[in-house]
Amino acid sequence: MSFPSTAIEPSRFREALGHYASGITVVTSHLDGERVGFTCQSFHSVSMSPPLVSFSVMSSSASYPKIRQAGRFAVNILSDGQVEVSNQFARRGTDKWHGIEWRESPLGNPLIAGCLHWIDCEIHAEHAAGDHVIVIGEVKALNLQEAGTAQPLLYFKGQYRNIAAHGAA
Repeated sequence: MSFPSTAIEPSRFREALGHYASGITVVTSHLDGERVGFTCQSFHSVSMSPPLVSFSVMSSSASYPKIRQAGRFAVNILSDGQVEVSNQFARRGTDKWHGIEWRESPLGNPLIAGCLHWIDCEIHAEHAAGDHVIVIGEVKALNLQEAGTAQPLLYFKGQYRNIAAHGAA
């Protein structure tokens, strides 16, 4: 079966991809005394050996060139109580770190308080891909928080979501 070749409308493409639930992270780094970071939902694992992860960032990002120059980054996996943190780091032209409690990772990256987990990486490779850059990081340290009942912050169909608790069968 063949399909006619037609151009994909960006709005329809975005809508279709919005039907895939994703977790929300904030990618952070530190360069010359300046903390940088941005909200990212395009994050995933790549390899177990060596331990590699990946995220995608818009080529026009103001934060990523500083992360590239630093050569390292942390992935802060947000909890469902961190919607405002996600929104704050998604904005351009504001002080993204205003009121954000943080500490330093083993590699010197900012770790946002209250996250479910963090992953500390050195940049391993990057690849241009359309209007984005795919960044691959080699994991150098990580921490799985004892989060108790905390759940991940999810994004689905253009809205933040959470995991509904269901009883065990």
